[in-house]
Amino acid sequence: MNKMTFTAAAAAGMMLLSSAAFATELRLSHQWSNNDVRHKVAQIVADEVAAAGVDLDIKIFGSESLFKAREQYTPLSRGQLDMTVLPLSYAGGQQPAYNLTLMPGLVKNHDHAARLSDSPFMEAVEAKMAEDDVMVLVHGYLAGGFASTGKCITKPEDVAGMQTRAAGKAFEQMLAGAGASIASMASSEIYNAMQTGVLDAVNTSSSSFVSFRIYEQVKCYTPAGDVALWFMYQPLLMNKSTFDGLSAEQQAALTAAAEKAEAFYLEEAKKEDAASVQVFKDAGVEIASMTEEDFAAWRALAAETSYKEFVASVADGQALLDMAFAVE
Repeated sequence: MNKMTFTAAAAAGMMLLSSAAFATELRLSHQWSNNDVRHKVAQIVADEVAAAGVDLDIKIFGSESLFKAREQYTPLSRGQLDMTVLPLSYAGGQQPAYNLTLMPGLVKNHDHAARLSDSPFMEAVEAKMAEDDVMVLVHGYLAGGFASTGKCITKPEDVAGMQTRAAGKAFEQMLAGAGASIASMASSEIYNAMQTGVLDAVNTSSSSFVSFRIYEQVKCYTPAGDVALWFMYQPLLMNKSTFDGLSAEQQAALTAAAEKAEAFYLEEAKKEDAASVQVFKDAGVEIASMTEEDFAAWRALAAETSYKEFVASVADGQALLDMAFAVE
């Protein structure tokens, strides 16, 4: 190799090293195992961005290995964390309006959930996120149901006297109105709480019921079916300043990856409900069904508890609730 050729090769090598050295790494945190749909959504985004070749690497920290489940929103808003898949109502303490994203009877089905995500209601919620320097990359709702270590739960009177976990403030208010005692915890803590007798009953998503193996601890499961009381918004969020600081190519790669992940999320969410039923059946758990009459009874109770409390405690609560109910 002559001197000129060697110099050119060395320069090219230095350029490659320089490019690698300046590749951006983003940290994404969540609370679930690798077989959970929410991890798969995060992985799609990471894989698609890597394939785009824009010097952007997303490192995923699952199973609460970086932050505890309920402690992710604050570091995200401060730029100490780049991305998270988060049940938004977990951050209802920071932004009370987020409690509307887990409101009993607000979402009818998965397609209705998708329409809510693309509506003035969600734009209003995203405006509140922007105040915290947070933005949505991937929208997604998951349905869920009840499970109990004792009798089946289909109507409000079934939870009276039970120690129950509900995930969000609005559901806790409704269940307390039905006579339940409330234990607040992340879905990752449910298994141990049921195993040790701390919990008698639980509300969570179909995905969490399976990925956290709740079927090993319960006697009856009331899944999301034709009637689903429990829908929870669980988006992939990103620190807005971090996104704004990326190159145009990196932003475009993230946006394209997010679109693919969102389509996957919706289709998988629809499958999760039926799949969870089979898992519980295989484990010998009794399966119960909620009727339209049961749903109406819960909805009436929610109107007197959750809805009323939300409007009273959130300055623009009635306007937000009206926007949500306006989505057909």
